[in-house]
Amino acid sequence: MRRDELLDAAEELLCDQGSTALTLSAVAERAGVSKGGLLYHYGSKEALIKGMVERLIEDFDELMAAQPGETYTERYLGATLAAVRSGRLRRWAVVTGASGNLFLLAPLRDAMARWHREGLSEEPDQRASQIVRLACEGLWDVASHDPELNSEDDLRALESRMRAILKPA
Repeated sequence: MRRDELLDAAEELLCDQGSTALTLSAVAERAGVSKGGLLYHYGSKEALIKGMVERLIEDFDELMAAQPGETYTERYLGATLAAVRSGRLRRWAVVTGASGNLFLLAPLRDAMARWHREGLSEEPDQRASQIVRLACEGLWDVASHDPELNSEDDLRALESRMRAILKPA
């Protein structure tokens, strides 16, 4: 069993049953492996949550790298919209909600700081870039709680408006 399949099983369990159901035994059962097989890859529940958090960060970094755009903020906007459109946001909400341990979320805090600072000094308008990055966070948060709230037309309109904010006057 590969690590990603174990992480998928843990995320599915969180989505279906909530954080109280996240036990190593339940994840192993969901993945169809023995508890020992799970423990080989993730020696504790904390290690499993850490693995999920690290994968979330890697996924968003990959989305960022795949986006066209002249500036970091344009790529950040594109990656956020790609995540919203693909439905990946539920994963973020359940994984971050599952960790009551701030230590386990430290890599996510570090990544958020990096995403909000990186390339800012090279942006044509730093304040406009900060506004768009923060608006992306708001969109991300709302969409993670109500994925049906924004239609594709709404997302296109938001994207158009945010891209207009980024264009120098």
